[in-house]
Amino acid sequence: MNIIETVLELENVTMQFGGVVAVDSFSMHVDQGETVALIGPNGAGKTTAFNVITGVYAPTNGCVKLRGKIIAQGHPTGKMRKLYAGTHIGEYNHLVSNTPDKITEMGVARTFQNIRLFKNMTVLENVLVARHMRLKAGLFASMLHINQQEERRIRQESLDLLDMLGLGDVAQEKASSLPYGKQRYLEIARALATEPRLLLLDEPAAGMNPQETDELSDFIRKIKEDFKLTVFLIEHHMNLVMDISDRIYVLDFGKLISEGTPQQVQDDPAVIAAYLGVDEE
Repeated sequence: MNIIETVLELENVTMQFGGVVAVDSFSMHVDQGETVALIGPNGAGKTTAFNVITGVYAPTNGCVKLRGKIIAQGHPTGKMRKLYAGTHIGEYNHLVSNTPDKITEMGVARTFQNIRLFKNMTVLENVLVARHMRLKAGLFASMLHINQQEERRIRQESLDLLDMLGLGDVAQEKASSLPYGKQRYLEIARALATEPRLLLLDEPAAGMNPQETDELSDFIRKIKEDFKLTVFLIEHHMNLVMDISDRIYVLDFGKLISEGTPQQVQDDPAVIAAYLGVDEE
């Protein structure tokens, strides 16, 4: 009997800014090898949830676990103890935090809704920057090129990665010169260069036309299989979400309103109301 490992788990995560509750007692999980999507209207709290997972924000309350280990945990402190509007108060008494670079080292990589490439660097240099985090030599040795053998190795690995992802022919071009779709692929390549086991994609199809979106679906399937990834994504393109997702979570105003298979979520009246609105009687 195969035991399925839970890679990512959020337990009653609340993220509150002043009096605004952006994510409200959100619980979810992503299992090994799954592709799970997080959807919801604009302002639902999706990117905020990503930012909590990746260490950009410390949760106001609740915890985040990576393969059963708590990587982020918070409870209301200071002024927030009076302002806190969420639930599960008093259940999380210890603070745990990790910076984004530490979480990346743990095997979590992400892309962003707005592309964040080093636009004046070449395609190869963008990948090398990410690849350097896996160097065995320290920063000082790298700066002085003391370990040239390792430098050559990661350069070749970066070139091989670009070839695998169809970007080998533009390796020496500036990132800013690439068409929009290839810039998206480069950002994913840079994330893959950190050797993640869990890949978070924040609206990877943003700005793409229908043909590019279809090609992206195939691309995500390919890298998931080739790199043995677990994928968690935010996306507004429902065709892509329904096409590649094993399960879907739906947020609305920071609250979880639905979860299940693509078909279950698509047919859920609460989801239809969140996206299309309901007539007032």
